Amino acid sequence: MNRLDLKKNLTMRRAQRVRAHIKGTASRPRLSVHVSHLHVTAQIVDDAAGKTLAYVTTAGSKASGTMTERAAWVGTEVSKKAKKANITKVVFDRGARKYHGRIKALADAARSEGLEF
Repeated sequence: MNRLDLKKNLTMRRAQRVRAHIKGTASRPRLSVHVSHLHVTAQIVDDAAGKTLAYVTTAGSKASGTMTERAAWVGTEVSKKAKKANITKVVFDRGARKYHGRIKALADAARSEGLEF
């Protein structure tokens, strides 16, 4: 196994380890976050029904600034969309990333808009 395959495999294992403890239900859906090199994406997912309830991304949007500022923008927007869908409580799924930096900025922005997790 070469270096890139090993890195991808370890990343997938970390994400599965987090997701083994987190399940989204109708009463408390899962807020899934993905941060790439250029864009930040967040979606609220009901795993029981297999449906995405709210979705926000910086791709093709007017979000500008640093990646941390973009992540904060995504957090506020996904929280606003969650309010429109009558969602107040979610379970936070950070994926394979640590809870700091961009992930923390997104979570803090979502909490400041009234989303509970």
